[in-house]
Amino acid sequence: MKVSGFTFLRNGQQLGYPFVASIRSLLPLVDEFVIALGPCDDDTEAMVRAIGDPKIRILPTTWNERMRGDYSVGGFVYGQQKSIALFNCTGDWAFYLEADEVLHENELPKIRAAMEKYLPDGRVEALAFDYLHFYGNQNTLAWSPGWYRSEVRILRNTIPAWSSEALFFNVLEGHKKSRYPRAAHTGATIYHYGWVRSEAQMNLKSASVQKYWDDSKPAPLDYAQIDPAALKLFSGTHPQVVSGWLPPAAGVFQADPNHRLTSREKKHRRMMWLEKTFGFRFGKRHYRLVARD
Repeated sequence: MKVSGFTFLRNGQQLGYPFVASIRSLLPLVDEFVIALGPCDDDTEAMVRAIGDPKIRILPTTWNERMRGDYSVGGFVYGQQKSIALFNCTGDWAFYLEADEVLHENELPKIRAAMEKYLPDGRVEALAFDYLHFYGNQNTLAWSPGWYRSEVRILRNTIPAWSSEALFFNVLEGHKKSRYPRAAHTGATIYHYGWVRSEAQMNLKSASVQKYWDDSKPAPLDYAQIDPAALKLFSGTHPQVVSGWLPPAAGVFQADPNHRLTSREKKHRRMMWLEKTFGFRFGKRHYRLVARD
């Protein structure tokens, strides 16, 4: 079994991504790591090269700065870059991690076992993971239907798949149709740290990437403006590779007690009540589950 890792990067240092930790967390599982690297104004490329692993293969890429989300495909330039990296993978499985996603070392054997188990099963086109979204600090999880609970991150590399945006993948059926992949669940977790970076870095990131979705100007982000009911204490351990990147923190991140719930947050509160009371689990999945490890 050969496994390819892949991702795309641009100005990862400037925008506060823990991309070095992300890459290092996946390297033990892969035989090659393909990185579509866009033009950078910081030390991102030097930091990638400093990892010093011969498995890493950097593909210099150009971004289409004219691409906009005018056709309900916001973020398509992200999908282009992600697909460039995918199309250069040579493994049986292609394992994608975004620059703010990290694997826990304790789960690597479980993930490898899932890839080995499902490789002979042609029904399974992809492998999915549960998610932990950290918010505000390393002790706090954002856990509501407003945050995706699971997603595909491993694709069988013999199917006609691509990405139309940053989050999910499409499988082509003929020349006119596409669908979500048929997936098994690994039973493992992705640790997502995008909302742990500083507010200044998050606002810089929003200002830098909003143009790929539409021409609006993003409002300044204030981490405290969130429903406190959507936050809960994280009681586990973080992956070792990200420990040096995480800012020190004590206790759960404090939301603004005077925060006025948006209509979306009110809807999510009702959904969280149903989950707690009746055991439901809400959340959109960009795959069709055909097996669970």
